[in-house]
Amino acid sequence: MTIAGSDPSGGAGLQADLKTFHQFGVYGEAAVTLLTVQNTINVFEVKCLEPELVAAQIRAVVEDIPPQAAKTGALGNASIVSAVARAAAAFRFPLVVDPVMISKHGAPLLPEEARAVLIAQLFPRAALITPNIPEAEALTGVQVRDLAGMRRAAEALHEMSGASVLVKGGHLTDSATDILLHDGLFHEYSGQRIDTPHTHGTGCTYSAAITACLALGVPLPEGVARAKRFIQEAIRTNPGLGAGCGPVNHHAAIYNE
Repeated sequence: MTIAGSDPSGGAGLQADLKTFHQFGVYGEAAVTLLTVQNTINVFEVKCLEPELVAAQIRAVVEDIPPQAAKTGALGNASIVSAVARAAAAFRFPLVVDPVMISKHGAPLLPEEARAVLIAQLFPRAALITPNIPEAEALTGVQVRDLAGMRRAAEALHEMSGASVLVKGGHLTDSATDILLHDGLFHEYSGQRIDTPHTHGTGCTYSAAITACLALGVPLPEGVARAKRFIQEAIRTNPGLGAGCGPVNHHAAIYNE
């Protein structure tokens, strides 16, 4: 299940999550948190749903077709974060929290005042937190300029939450390496830096792939490895759609070895 915002252009948000779930062979469900008006060029408008409506969607899904894993994406405001956290208290399956704060186009998707609620209420419900470098810096105050900084940020986030933490290194200029802190051990996932403007929805797609792997019973370190290979291939084979930052290829091949 994905608990996330809607992207009508289909490259990010719950649309990207559902496409990724399908590609990994799992049945996808979605609870909508917010609506955006966007395309590959810009985000023009964001409308958050009522927190009670978000919570009701989650209850309806969990009571009838309980998922094997879930993820969050853009949550929009503190009230929705709190509502999702209350619902997640009853989850009997792993939750991946992608702390989406800013869209690829620079539009804010979570106000600064909601960060404390995210940290205090939702992070403790997570099995895995998946920030990119700007998100990790904003959440921890740790400056990240290299792999050592990524490790320090991961440790800080783990101390806040008790969850495993994947810090994504796509914003580093000399590396495309991600760092996972899980069960007290660091795992590194290196990748090729691909020169393309078409990276819309990479964070959503990556975390959705990890969530799908968890639903299939794949151990977390291996699930991250499979998801990393998938997102690399999805970026490399992007379809080149749109006049701006286009989507990745959600039909990309999955390599399990």
